Amino acid sequence: MPVLYFGGSFNPIHHGHLICARAVAEARGCDRVVLVPSALPPHKPDSADLAAPRDRLIMCQSAVSGSELFRVSDLELNRAGPSYTIETVRELSRSEPGKVHWLIGADMLMYLPKWHRPLELIWEAELVVMARPGWTIDWQALPAEYRYLQKNVTEAPLIDIRASEIRKRVAAGTSIEYLTPPAVCRYIADRSLYR
Repeated sequence: MPVLYFGGSFNPIHHGHLICARAVAEARGCDRVVLVPSALPPHKPDSADLAAPRDRLIMCQSAVSGSELFRVSDLELNRAGPSYTIETVRELSRSEPGKVHWLIGADMLMYLPKWHRPLELIWEAELVVMARPGWTIDWQALPAEYRYLQKNVTEAPLIDIRASEIRKRVAAGTSIEYLTPPAVCRYIADRSLYR
């Protein structure tokens, strides 16, 4: 069964990420989800509230500790420069049988043509598009070569938790309990992140 890779800034990781990734993995018949926190997200180069890469990696590891489904990869943290998905996919392809299955949110789909080497990415990886109930994708707005991804859309639960809201709550001194796993709550408090 294929492994589903899920990249992102995970700033911080939260229950929405985990619940939705699990739902997609189950629907697609994947027996493992590998979280790939980015070192330097290309679309967030100057983000003032981006926690250090190592902190985001540790939060991901803490969030899924003991899980049979989830693993965490530090692949992008071991590479200099922006964390381009195509480079990660190519590195994973050296040890993965078949195409690398890479999860992206439907909200990122419209930006996909602006990613680094997007046409190479869509041919070299099996992109799985995670859509939430009620989310509509304007396929006609995408260039024709991307429209085949329509067959890769998988519905995930509507979990309205945002990392940006978690960061705002931490900055305001408001509880983030139940929004992210307890180990992540503790890590954020212990390290005084997002204050």
